Amino acid sequence: MSGVRGRYAPSPTGPLHLGNARTALLAWLDARARGGVFVMRIEDVDFTRARPEYEAQLLLDLRWLGLDWDEGPDVGGAFGPYRQSERGDRYAAALARLDVYPCTCTRRELRALPVTSMTGEPVYPGTCRNGQTNPGRAPAIRWRVPPGSVGFVDRLCGEHHQDIARDVGDFVLRRGDGAWAYQLGVVVDDADMAITDVVRGADLLDSTPRQLHLLRALYPEFPTPRFAHVPLILGAGGAKLSKRDGAPDLGALREAGASPARVVAALARSVGLVPPDVRELRPSELLTAVSSADPLAHLTSRPLDLDGL
Repeated sequence: MSGVRGRYAPSPTGPLHLGNARTALLAWLDARARGGVFVMRIEDVDFTRARPEYEAQLLLDLRWLGLDWDEGPDVGGAFGPYRQSERGDRYAAALARLDVYPCTCTRRELRALPVTSMTGEPVYPGTCRNGQTNPGRAPAIRWRVPPGSVGFVDRLCGEHHQDIARDVGDFVLRRGDGAWAYQLGVVVDDADMAITDVVRGADLLDSTPRQLHLLRALYPEFPTPRFAHVPLILGAGGAKLSKRDGAPDLGALREAGASPARVVAALARSVGLVPPDVRELRPSELLTAVSSADPLAHLTSRPLDLDGL
């Protein structure tokens, strides 16, 4: 149990959505209930959207909610730096160990491709694989994906298998504007920081096999992390909660004078961790409500009830 290292890795591109706040709570709960270390990592590789003020706000909002972390950009730690914008040398070193090639296909060209995969994405057809690039465009860098199926057992979603070469094709590791792709950054960071357990939203389930394919190519000795892809947060109508539903972000609730204990209780109720009549709850109290063997074993998905915050 003492070897558990969990993490939460938000992108500071705007205020913290309640769905992301709930994922942070569940990742914290999973690590803390099992006596592990909890790491905060800032995924700010999208330099066109990431802002320092958003990072400062999300850290403030998560502390207001009652979460803490053992390592992170504001507390330090042995595995830093904890901002992706400060880890470019690590990504460059990883990229140099892979079979990659430049690609000048545009997003418009890629969107026009037929969707032929189970993930709902177009499969990259290898247009630039043999050096047939457009010299007038800044190239992205794609990984020449090796063949073979990749599988893992998610703690909540069960077995998941994918043939990346067939179902995704060669995918981008660095964008044409120089930004590092999420797929590469998350793999390098999790390996560098010795992450053993990843708790994140179910919308990232389909990208996990390609990350594992990369992980095994770059770090064959590194144990595969345990994954738990938690349900997406639902609005009153039972559909995925979005800004269009008028849901406030975590910072807006804090500034409006909401009780953090009531917010935590609402988030916990929405995944069935506590009974419907629990209206106030601190994260530390939530630890006693779950199993230390598997804190996420009995998650359900219910509409978020914000009444009385």
